[in-house]
Amino acid sequence: MRYPKLVREKDCNTPILVSIMDEGLSEDGAPIVLLEKKMMCNYQDTAKTILTADKKLVQISGSALFTGDIAPDLAVISGGTVTVLGANRRILQGQKARNPDGSVNYTRLDVI
Repeated sequence: MRYPKLVREKDCNTPILVSIMDEGLSEDGAPIVLLEKKMMCNYQDTAKTILTADKKLVQISGSALFTGDIAPDLAVISGGTVTVLGANRRILQGQKARNPDGSVNYTRLDVI
């Protein structure tokens, strides 16, 4: 059965550089890069104000949506960085939204 694409390629207009890191470290103590790729995504960002005891802090976060599976060799995406709209952001979580047959419909990266 053919499932509809929930994130269409024609809606992915924002260039992004994705670097997905392994959870461990190399012998030199550096992070192990599993994937580094320039792609196009549908990026939506948000900002919220967090009140601290001293001052307020503005925290910017966002979501990058991709058509299909951006990392088919990886079972899960647990961390890394992205560069989008001139800003470096850390991947908070990754999600591979699956169709009922187990194929990946779209990939979502939540960044902060």
